Amino acid sequence: MSEATRAAEGVPAYEFRAPPTILFGPGRIADLGATVASLGSSAWIVAGARALGAAGGSDGVVAALAAAGVTATLVGTAGGEPTVADVVGLLARQSAAPREGVVVVAIGGGSTIDLAKALAGLVTNLAADESDLDAAVVDRLEGVGRGLPLREPVLPLVAVPTTAGTGAEATRNAVISCPRRGFKRSLRSPFLVPRAAVVDPALTVTCDRGTTVAAGLDCITQLVESFISRFAQPLPRALVLGALPGAIAALPQAVADPRDLAARAALSHGALVSGMALANSGLGMAHGVAAALGVECGAAHGAACAALLPVAVRVNRQVAEPHLARLERAIDPGAPAADAAAAAAFGARIESLCVAVGAPARLRDFGLRRDRVGWLAANSGGASMRGNPVQLAAADLVPILEAIY
Repeated sequence: MSEATRAAEGVPAYEFRAPPTILFGPGRIADLGATVASLGSSAWIVAGARALGAAGGSDGVVAALAAAGVTATLVGTAGGEPTVADVVGLLARQSAAPREGVVVVAIGGGSTIDLAKALAGLVTNLAADESDLDAAVVDRLEGVGRGLPLREPVLPLVAVPTTAGTGAEATRNAVISCPRRGFKRSLRSPFLVPRAAVVDPALTVTCDRGTTVAAGLDCITQLVESFISRFAQPLPRALVLGALPGAIAALPQAVADPRDLAARAALSHGALVSGMALANSGLGMAHGVAAALGVECGAAHGAACAALLPVAVRVNRQVAEPHLARLERAIDPGAPAADAAAAAAFGARIESLCVAVGAPARLRDFGLRRDRVGWLAANSGGASMRGNPVQLAAADLVPILEAIY
């Protein structure tokens, strides 16, 4: 048997989903009109308030689309992580509107893109007799309703991220929370992968320090967790090895000089790759706990990931040692040859990075009460936790979380 044959037999079967069109680089916002026009004749814009300003303002975006022959309407704005109520309100406004030729355009951070995905996915999948929109939304979220799938094709979506963190422009899910019911779950379908991602790093230069840090560490957490996930696939791993070194080097630079476009570009590229990686390989403990922390305390997702990434690396280091060592060697070609030493160096690198950019480090920093640590452990489950290299029951998580309280 040849070496090539043996190598081929060592590659597991996999699938890979990503946006069919990715336009990346400073100035690519100028291509938004032509991109949308290739998919339809009118646009429903969902945007974040700051995001529209970064992209040229509402009038500027509408004019750019009009110049490409696309009629555009601002149909919704995102004020934070989308809730069931936000989705219901948007559906109530748009479900009766004509949909022929409509493209949903999301301009904003991950929360905005998730809200736009929910609109694009659900507006074509509601049954005629589903008058209770609240129940209709919940019934299509993982783990809380009836688990109804999206069966009908969704409206085409063009995602324009204005932060460099979630990678939502490349994922197949939308994260939706419900403070009243106390959950944060995903609407998930291959249909939800955006048809196009227009990634312009120049749109991120107006992000404040807190957003830059939280988004950047969310991106880095996703790159690391997808690489060591139990379900990691070879193509996402190859992409992570190329993107992680630049993202880790760029985050302190972007914090020190918010207008450093090279640093912003490295973070935007890292976020895009992290979205493709998590969509195809899954995540791990940091994201599993961060979701529950968001429900309990309203913690910003990226900030929660920042607090949990160092401990997740420590918890998984022994099991994921060869993979963590590969990450360290991708960053530092002079890293130790022994996996144990290289993995330890990577853990130290992550801890130093979090300290250097002033990331939160303790659960109490988010307002969590000590007597709620047990609740946090019990509710840190879901798809993310299933991918963690070390399988952790709630009882296993309690002492881990107590240690960082």
